[in-house]
Amino acid sequence: MRNLMLISWLLPVVTCIALVLIAGRWLGFEAQDPEFYADSGPAFILTEHLNGPILCEGVIYGPLGRVESRFVATMQGDWTQDGIGTLAEEFTYSTGNAQSRKWNLTQGENGHFTATADDIIGTAQGIQRGSTVRMTYRIRLPQEAGGHVLNVTDWLYLTDNGVIINRSQMRKFGIKVAELVATMRPDTQAVARIDTLAAE
Repeated sequence: MRNLMLISWLLPVVTCIALVLIAGRWLGFEAQDPEFYADSGPAFILTEHLNGPILCEGVIYGPLGRVESRFVATMQGDWTQDGIGTLAEEFTYSTGNAQSRKWNLTQGENGHFTATADDIIGTAQGIQRGSTVRMTYRIRLPQEAGGHVLNVTDWLYLTDNGVIINRSQMRKFGIKVAELVATMRPDTQAVARIDTLAAE
């Protein structure tokens, strides 16, 4: 009798969790397909739009949908002629913490590319279509953030004026635990400083 009561209580809970996971997979953020954007907007060119000094500002939402952290970052993208690039990032968080990381990017065929970084487990898989870029990967958080391993889906959307909107969702066991929204744009002040130094 007790087992039947436990089953009758657990069944609706498990069903609800399964429905939420299915809905998220097929109806929400993760249901986006790069091919949906194949004919959209200005073309996102990695070697152009992730090149040079970039300024980034963003927020990180926690599992309850509240902003848990804010950050600003400076980035520097550099590419070789054979499609090998790096994107160095320097983050400063609202907590006062700082973080440095570097992506190593390798272009493939038909808009595909791969990426690695010290906190990435294995290799990130990326694809460019139209005005968008999607990357999927597994990341290990710093120890001060719990050291958890999360599955990340990372989308970059290029706008008509050259600003990039970055939206990322991080999941554990299929459940969303964090979301990042940020803007990325050319750091015009840094470009001006570089031009001034070059002219001297």
